[in-house]
Amino acid sequence: MLEEVERWLSRRSWSAAERSLDRIMAAKHKGGATVSVVLPALDEEATVGAIVTAIRDALMTSATPLVDELVVIDSGSTDRTAEVAAAAGARVVHRDAILPRIPALPGKGEVLWRSLLVTSGDIVCFIDADLKDFDPAFVSGIVGPLLTDPDVDFVKAMYDRPLGEAAGQGGRVTELVARPLLNLHWPQLAGFVQPLGGEYAARRSLLERLPFPVGYGVEIALLIDALHTVGLDALAQVDVGVRKHRHQDGQALGRMAAAIYRTAQLRLSRGHLVRPGLTQFERGERGFVPRTYAVDTEERPPMRDIEEYPVHRAA
Repeated sequence: MLEEVERWLSRRSWSAAERSLDRIMAAKHKGGATVSVVLPALDEEATVGAIVTAIRDALMTSATPLVDELVVIDSGSTDRTAEVAAAAGARVVHRDAILPRIPALPGKGEVLWRSLLVTSGDIVCFIDADLKDFDPAFVSGIVGPLLTDPDVDFVKAMYDRPLGEAAGQGGRVTELVARPLLNLHWPQLAGFVQPLGGEYAARRSLLERLPFPVGYGVEIALLIDALHTVGLDALAQVDVGVRKHRHQDGQALGRMAAAIYRTAQLRLSRGHLVRPGLTQFERGERGFVPRTYAVDTEERPPMRDIEEYPVHRAA
């Protein structure tokens, strides 16, 4: 590990317990920054309501108004995700209703990118909607450094990720793909425990300057591009405990891994790929059936380059 990263770990890695909620609220009151929490959601009726309720009950009260707006972006759910989220107290916006002149593409990154147009907070906090046993410290923990330290621009959550009954065995794509890529090509980012985690917060002034891959590559892209935009010392991570969520099957993880590799490769070289696709095999009645999935993911430009964005910010 680089000496620079060792120093960074001692200066920019914290536990959520190191900043009390009172201290965070005092900093928010003094600085006047506003906070938006965004939950990208696709068929998450089983968990989204509990997350919304936990945030509202702990962080959106008259005594503790840490979060100024809580928005669930529904990216085409076929279940009751939107209904459950609204009933729990979130503002629900459908992905296709945001920036309708640009047809929406499927993918998490697309939803996160569009969320900048329907939120107003100076700090934007992204939380995955499939978390179980949700702790509001996931929000306060990663928002805290942005409110208390003006030199911090981007904060990732770090946590244990159990896989079933096995502790610490989650994050298979992180260990097999993302971590090797970062260590080999962006060694300054080798200190991040959960580089692909979906819980992170950043200043809007940074997010609006970054391109967003529309799919699974969004997390690694934002981390790499933030490093190049504001430098390692403006990045941080906070330990928030344990993250429990719905795990995907091996083939879904393979598609995720391919998109992440592709996103990293684009950042190493914008040249043409020989075959931007991934073929996987499923057993059918007559043997294994090949299925090929596109990996050449689109990227959205920095939000500040979208003509509607300045109008939204001025409103």
